[in-house]
Amino acid sequence: MSQQSQVIITYARRKMARARCYLTSGKGRVFVNDIPLEIIPIEVVRMKIMEPLLLAGEKISSSIDAKIYVEGGGVMGQADAARMALARALVKFTGSKELEKIYRAYDRTMLAGDPRQTESEKWMRYSARRWRQKSYR
Repeated sequence: MSQQSQVIITYARRKMARARCYLTSGKGRVFVNDIPLEIIPIEVVRMKIMEPLLLAGEKISSSIDAKIYVEGGGVMGQADAARMALARALVKFTGSKELEKIYRAYDRTMLAGDPRQTESEKWMRYSARRWRQKSYR
């Protein structure tokens, strides 16, 4: 019979961006919103998403296929969310405590995330904290 393919599904958030990662065993291909990771035009975004793969090593990164779907937020928020979802999926896929320690030592937000959100705008104000300017004379 054929070998069953294990699928790992992880989820991550950063600001208003949400990312889902589907990880299976494969040939080392990574797609972000159905676009290969290698041809993403913004280099900073591409390198940020590739960080978990580079830290994991060639052996692990060449034996998996990942499909990451990101929505909402800005470009860097999406990159952070995709990076976090991919790192969580790799740790779950390998089951390695050593890999988790490497990620935590490099950058804690790879696994833990960042809970900061924007403050909501208040009633009768221009923004979250700005108030109308007073003029006395």
